[in-house]
Parts: sequence; structure tokens; C-alpha cells
Amino acid sequence: MLFPEDFLHYVWKFRLFDRGDLRSNDGEALEIFSAGMHNADSGPDFQNARIRIGDTVWAGNVEVHLSSSDWKKHGHSTDNAYENVILHVVYKDDAPLILPNGRQVPTLELQNRIPDELYSRYHKLIFGEQTIIPCEASIGGVDSLTLHNWLTRVLVERLEKKSAAVSTALNLNRGDWEETFYQFLAANFGFKINALPFELLAKSLPQNILAKHKNNRMQINALIFGQAGFLGEVFKDEYPLKLKEEYNFLQKKYKLTPIQKHLWKFMRLRPANFPTIRLAQFAALIMKSNHLFSKLLEIKDVKVLKALFTDVKVNPYWEDHYRFDVVSSPSSKNIGEASVDILLLNTMALFLFSYGKHNQQQHFINRSLQLLEHLPGENNKIITDFSNLGVEIKTAFESQALIELKNSYCNYKKCLQCGVGNKILKLA
Repeated sequence: MLFPEDFLHYVWKFRLFDRGDLRSNDGEALEIFSAGMHNADSGPDFQNARIRIGDTVWAGNVEVHLSSSDWKKHGHSTDNAYENVILHVVYKDDAPLILPNGRQVPTLELQNRIPDELYSRYHKLIFGEQTIIPCEASIGGVDSLTLHNWLTRVLVERLEKKSAAVSTALNLNRGDWEETFYQFLAANFGFKINALPFELLAKSLPQNILAKHKNNRMQINALIFGQAGFLGEVFKDEYPLKLKEEYNFLQKKYKLTPIQKHLWKFMRLRPANFPTIRLAQFAALIMKSNHLFSKLLEIKDVKVLKALFTDVKVNPYWEDHYRFDVVSSPSSKNIGEASVDILLLNTMALFLFSYGKHNQQQHFINRSLQLLEHLPGENNKIITDFSNLGVEIKTAFESQALIELKNSYCNYKKCLQCGVGNKILKLA
């Protein structure tokens, strides 16, 4: 048989071996009460196991190896952390295990106890010729409860990873949630292509400055377009001329340094997604909703939350413009529903989760997950592939979890650590 040590860990953890007439290498009867807690850190592989050997019940650690001789190869002979191992579980017992203090550690050999069918399923998952994911031939048959429970766990893992960036930014902002949220919201207004310049814009224009001008639409727009670097040219239209005039005054007042205009990308973007339009939408949102993060914490109804964005109206100038001084056919430039869903997904859900985790308030974490359940699933190659394999995907809860599953588990064939892989391996 060909398999890594992780497979033997899996077999021991779930006791997926023939347990009839178990005996240690010296012939004593052996009974397993608890396999112990799997240890992913340094030290023995399983901690706090309970095992009866002969007439004695032992409590302690279990070490797992492919061969008994691996104990010495892995340097355990000189490591005090392994002195309280009560059982050595191996596939092949090729050498007795005697500790430096003279104690012989009982060994359980599993070579003839692992079912061929279990190994066959594992081999197909890990060494098969799949094109999408290891379990592509079986995932469609996994029951919905198992799949949902695992996707919930994987989704939480994804949000926890993303929350690390929020925590870092929060520390830099001295614990100011409003400012941190404002910076992340701005970056997400860039929708990947212009995320960086939007983030730099927000960091160059603190929210407290905008708050001082929240009742003046012209000044809010002047500050945002000016700091974005779009007001350094000579204009013909009255609107950008007024913005420039306002910005020149405010720039001197607050000693502002705009970001470089060349950072903004227009290429390969539909005009409706031009950074000028996104900036106009962002300015309109700032005008409507000061201290947006506080409102987020208060609003529980997803429809009301969406309305914060969908009811935002950009300056009428943009109805027939995509750029300053360039007239275009009239069209609505307000934030579309699809864009609102993306903003709720990438910003609102993340910050509800992060805030709940930071303050140990589970109800905010629950609201984050519920928000994702109310948003439509994303449409990308990963989601299309899972859908073609028979996985039903309706919400962002499912699509976000599946993206994490693919990137963190499937791509690395971590089937033994995956709830779906476990289910497939243990199917009767």
C-alpha cells in the first residue's frame, strides 16, 4: 500500500480499522476507549487518549508512524515531549520501541487491519486523474446536511482569514472602526481593478474631514475628486470648474496631498465602471450616510441595508458624462443592484463578522452569515465547476464557502481534513 502518514492518522482518529481481538506487539489485549485529540502542533500526534492494555487503563498520548523505526528517524528518542506516550500506532512494526529510561512502549500494528475498500477510495481521491477536484465523481452524492455543515465551517475559516486584515488596519487606525470600515469600503468600491487607488484615496482623506462638509454636496465631491487626482487639469464645463475651485481652497485648508491620477485604470472597463463614475457614487454615499458603520450595526433587515446603496443618487452632471468635459448618451449612473451585492458581500458581511469576533459578540457573527444567505451566489469558474458537478449554489454563503473549499482544501488534496472527503471515504 502507498499512503502518507496523514492517512494513518485518519484511520486511527476515526478507528476505521478492524478492532476485533486487538493486541499489542507483546500479545496483551488492547481496548480503545478514546483515540485522543488530534494534535496539529509539535509533540505526540494524539493527546489524552484512554486505552486499556492488559488489565491496566492508561491515559496519555499516542504517536502514529508508518513504521516503528520512524520513531528514531524523527528524533523522538531524545525529545522529552514523547516520554509519556502510552501507545505507538504503526502500519508496520519493524523495530521495538524502548525509551531512554528503559520503558518499552506498547505498539499496535495496523498492517492487516485497514479495509481494502477504504484504501481504494483514498487512493482514487489522492492519486486519481481528476480535472477539477479530487472528489468530483462523488461530491454530487454527498447528503445536503453534511455538505451544509462543512461549508459553514469552511466559510467561517474564510471570514477569519479575511478578518486578520481588518484587525491589522484597526490597530493602525487606533481602534477606530468607522475609519477602518470607510477605508475598506472605499477599496471595495474599486472592484479589484481600482481597489488600490480607492484605498489610497481613503487613507489620504480621513473621514473626519468629510464629516465637516457632510451638508455640502459640492465640497464632498470636490474633496473626493480632488484627492483622487482628477482636478488638476484645465476644464471647460462649469461643474468640474466649480469642483476645482472648491478643492483648491480645501486642499490648502487641510494641507492635503492628492494621489497620482495615473493610478486609476480605465482600460478594459465598461464606461459604467469607470473610476470617475465610481467616485461619483462614493461621494453620493458619503453624502447620504455619515458614520455608515454605526448604521450597519443597527440595521438587521437586508432590504433596508441594500437601500442605503440603491437609493444613492449621483450628481446630475454624470447622467450624460463618463468623464469630465466629454458628453455621452444619457444613462443612469446610480449604483446597480449587482454592485450593491458585491459591496455587501466584501465589506458589510466581513465587518459584521470581524466586529463580532473582536468583541466576542456571537450575534454579529450570526448576522454576517445570515447576510451572506440573503445575497445571490457569485458567478465565476470555481462556482460553475461545482455547479456542473451537481452542487446546488444559490447564495453567497455557499459560493464563498466553495471558493474557500477549492482554494484551501481541494487544490492541495486535503481530503482527510475535509468533511466532504471524510464522508466519501466512510460511505458504506
